[in-house]
Amino acid sequence: MSNNSQLSVRQATVVCLENRLSELKRVHQPLWVYDFDDASIVWANTEALALWRAQTRQELSERDLSVDMTQVVMMRLRQYQQDFANDDTAEFKEYWTLYPNGEPQPVEVLFSAFRLGDGRMSMFCEAQGFQRLDNDALRSSQALMHTSVMITLYSAKGEPLYRNPAARASVRSSDEHLHEHFTDKTARHRLDNSGEQEVNFVASVHVGSGDRWHDISARRCLDAVSAESAWLISEVDVSQLKATQERANYLAEHDTLTGLPNRNHVSVVLEQRVLQMCARGEQGALIFIDLDHFKDINDSLGHEAGDRLLVEIADRLKHLVGDTDNIARLGGDEFLLLMGPLRDRREVDEMINQLKQHLSEPMMLQGRNVRVTPSIGVSLFPADGKNINELMRHADLAMYHAKGLGRNEAAYFTPDMSEAVDSRINLESELMVALQEDQFSAYFQPRVDVQTGDIHGAEALVRWLHPERGMISPADFIPACEDSGLIGKLGKFVLTQAVIAQRCWAENGHTLKISVNLSPVQFVAETLVEDFIQIVEDNGGDPHSMELEITESVLLGNDQATINKLQALVDYGFHIAIDDFGTGYSNLSYLHRYPISCLKIDRSFIAQIESAQPIIELIISMARLFDLDVVAEGVETAAQLQALKAYDCQEYQGFFYAGAVALGDFTALLDCDGAAAA
Repeated sequence: MSNNSQLSVRQATVVCLENRLSELKRVHQPLWVYDFDDASIVWANTEALALWRAQTRQELSERDLSVDMTQVVMMRLRQYQQDFANDDTAEFKEYWTLYPNGEPQPVEVLFSAFRLGDGRMSMFCEAQGFQRLDNDALRSSQALMHTSVMITLYSAKGEPLYRNPAARASVRSSDEHLHEHFTDKTARHRLDNSGEQEVNFVASVHVGSGDRWHDISARRCLDAVSAESAWLISEVDVSQLKATQERANYLAEHDTLTGLPNRNHVSVVLEQRVLQMCARGEQGALIFIDLDHFKDINDSLGHEAGDRLLVEIADRLKHLVGDTDNIARLGGDEFLLLMGPLRDRREVDEMINQLKQHLSEPMMLQGRNVRVTPSIGVSLFPADGKNINELMRHADLAMYHAKGLGRNEAAYFTPDMSEAVDSRINLESELMVALQEDQFSAYFQPRVDVQTGDIHGAEALVRWLHPERGMISPADFIPACEDSGLIGKLGKFVLTQAVIAQRCWAENGHTLKISVNLSPVQFVAETLVEDFIQIVEDNGGDPHSMELEITESVLLGNDQATINKLQALVDYGFHIAIDDFGTGYSNLSYLHRYPISCLKIDRSFIAQIESAQPIIELIISMARLFDLDVVAEGVETAAQLQALKAYDCQEYQGFFYAGAVALGDFTALLDCDGAAAA
């Protein structure tokens, strides 16, 4: 239709409405009719002309109101049009800010359905109040209108009393009941059975386009109109975040090369299955598989061939066992298989025979016929242990015994294989001596600004200089310290050294944040908070420059005692960081519920920085959302650092800059860093 034709239609509409609404001209409050399709006011009384700063009705009707209209306002008007089409008796009253000739005019308006002469649905608008809201109230009403957060007020029975535009756009119908909103009964029951004033959870909900995941915050309140009990519910669509998080959780529990569950899955899922079978009085077996001479394949044919071999072995295990949840790749060429419940040991014998047969079949790698054999160790439960760690240790001992028999062999754990246990006892004895004779020392690894390369902090790490065996890796003695109860003394020693270093560096003009690892075993100590405060006080340190690193396993209990202990440490001045973030059961609720100030991205993601990009960017986005610091661990190459710069990561640590060094060497690094900056 041409512009002239449109103008003629509009003029005809105005004339028709002049006749229909002539009696309303004398009403002393602004009244006007809004044409949804034309985005124009097709009739207005004298008071409305003054409100809209128009000289004549024709001038007002010729204004194209869509020119300066925001998307949210357009969406709200389309919602009204749809609601009026469904029910021409519906009415809506809202505070709006009109902008006649660009001037803001807040007004309370009652909207109702009005059919034009040609049958089209339009909207009759009645301004009912001009009392000036204070600035905060006015802006809050506009924020409610324009926010993307979906906000709905429900009666105690679940009937919708009000929806802002975002909420109205998401639901399937304007009268959708609260209980109809959720896809399952669990979320409904959380509201129905909750005696709390505020409830927060993530739930699957019905929306107009299907089902989505929403982060829901529900607060009890009173309806301002009826003074009756009501629910004020705000919702944020977290479907994409949920999907990415589920993918991150999957990657954290699965080996990226073979697709099999990994060690994290073993320590949580298989542990629960063992405990459940033991509790029911059932028997089972844990089978430890190590490939013989796998290193020779890697050395002769290369790592790519080695990876292809591991994938083939994993596929054979999947085909043989079927249930991949009971198989895991621990790392390298080590695999684990859980069996149970068992009727008798012959089932294990049969599985061992099948494993030796199927895993030993030749395969083609780079045009060569290659064959590897398995060495298999078996521990039975409950006879050889009642938890996954004990069973893994015993199966591992049996596997090494099988290797000693000449490869391609299998062995069941027996008590006479426990020389390793005796060795561990000896180790614990040596650890006690080491603590008494000050054989431990604290080393410090720099935490470096990703963008500038400046040293911003350090992680304190313990080292053991054995008088006979030299420097011993923490991986070899920290588990023994935890098992023996010595971790508490060792942890206090490291914190003491870290506080002394922090004070000395500060006295020399170096303001650094020093982080110290806090073991889950340490964390449960009743006097932890008092002990740590005392260490800082005794050594003249600044708790605001100290950071305690915990793993996600500390937070799994989600109990009030954990919150209280962390809060007490934070109240004194300590910062709290989550170490190895992303490898456990990373959960948004941790960041809501606990006083966390920093996330440390696990080195396993940095090692696979290209394939792990979605996880790394998710962690950084989550940290930014909650105003947390982010540190990437295990950075070893320039390419990894460049990627972290692109991801806008704040800090990193790793061998690319420097490994952990003694106190004097770290001070030298600081002096060099300061000289370079000068």
